[in-house]
Amino acid sequence: MAGDAFMDEPFDPDADRLREECGVFGILGHEDASALTALGLHALQHRGQEAAGIVTFDNDQFRAERHLGLVGDHFSNAETIGRLTGAAAVGHVRYSTTGETILRNVQPLFAELDGGGIAICHNGNFTNALTLRQGLIRDGAICQSTSDSEVVLQLVARSREKKIVDRFIDAITHMEGAYALVALTAKKLIGARDPLGIRPLVLGDLNGAPILASETCALDIIGAKFIREVENGEVIVCTSTGIESFFPFGRKPARPCIFEYIYFSRPDSIVGGRSVYDVRREMGRQLARESHAESDVVVPVPDSGVPAAIGYSQESGVPFELGIIRNHYVGRTFIEPTQSIRALGVKMKHSANRSQIQGKRVTLIDDSLVRGTTSVKIVQMIREAGAAEVHFRLASPPIRYSDYYGIDTPERERLLAARYSLEEMKNYIGADSLAFLSVDGIYRAMGYDCRDKDQPQFTDHCFTGDYPTPLTDLAGDQDFVRSPRLVEVR
Repeated sequence: MAGDAFMDEPFDPDADRLREECGVFGILGHEDASALTALGLHALQHRGQEAAGIVTFDNDQFRAERHLGLVGDHFSNAETIGRLTGAAAVGHVRYSTTGETILRNVQPLFAELDGGGIAICHNGNFTNALTLRQGLIRDGAICQSTSDSEVVLQLVARSREKKIVDRFIDAITHMEGAYALVALTAKKLIGARDPLGIRPLVLGDLNGAPILASETCALDIIGAKFIREVENGEVIVCTSTGIESFFPFGRKPARPCIFEYIYFSRPDSIVGGRSVYDVRREMGRQLARESHAESDVVVPVPDSGVPAAIGYSQESGVPFELGIIRNHYVGRTFIEPTQSIRALGVKMKHSANRSQIQGKRVTLIDDSLVRGTTSVKIVQMIREAGAAEVHFRLASPPIRYSDYYGIDTPERERLLAARYSLEEMKNYIGADSLAFLSVDGIYRAMGYDCRDKDQPQFTDHCFTGDYPTPLTDLAGDQDFVRSPRLVEVR
């Protein structure tokens, strides 16, 4: 079988999903700043489940709480929130990684600098951080974490500019890659988005208190008003007297990450003026137009495949059914000593709804295919439930290239589509047929005729290999993003 090499490793249902690095939140000028930040982080929990942190400022003093685990595990009680006094706060949720978990990498990162303290949160990945970090250390810098985000703090500290905003801008002009940054000083809330706008950041308002957040769903949970997206390449500075905007990189065409629409953002968020839910549903419609399978029922792989499956069903006329039921109360700590028990892991999260599957030709819809190991188990489970045929459809193109901008993808040799043909992937998964949405189909779902030089472009390198920024750190180490020195990027 083409995929035998992938089956040599222990099955882990969590290792076969794309994971985003983190979510950020900040608010200035509200007496309930810490509680509102905790709620905002709760809404962004899907962007990172490994750790959470909040830093506030009150009466000339910064106060910090950083913890491993979920937001609700540590920031849902009055005692913790009571320690985080002040009318300004920034917060961060960190993605779940298979690497080492250490508290010193939990954000917001904080440093006392000449002129005052600063706390910083980062969503994304700097593609020249290792190079800069090594240079800083050679020059005598003392790094307190293994986070690439600390490079920004080091550069702010070393800047010769006098004002904190100018020092912050000076620092980020040295950075390459993708980032949405939120920083807090004694008087300012600062946000910045990379020159191409790869990672998302929005501006909101709650009764006059400005808010910066990764997604609009973090505004919705606290009843805040969405003002606008922070533009690509923009630095936005919020103070008690108003909001200023700077564009230190000039104006460039935006190239936001396409995976925010495919997988990462919550369906109820608005990204780039588009409803994420509507886009995902339209991806399903496009998929049905491109590669319809004769079947009796359309079944989503929950939860990420649901909107696309609805769109596929609406376009094809094949009934939509919940043929797979997801258990939402399963963590990642279930470990048994034998491979035979570990192999049952997929059934801890997904169970076949036999009454909707038995004897039927099933079209399975998922958002993406990474390593394929979970898909093998899902198809097998559907067959064991009595399906007559199983046709697998993916609402995104084949992922053939690794990401270096804040998505936790495997090395390229671990990506199924990077190594095998469509027929080989179909055989590996065990489906009767397999098809992916085309790159042009993705662009049509976004409202464009197709992907060409006259249309706006997204950061779609995972499908096309078109990396929009320099990958400086890759010059000497193809696996630098999983280097022990930088494995704890968030």
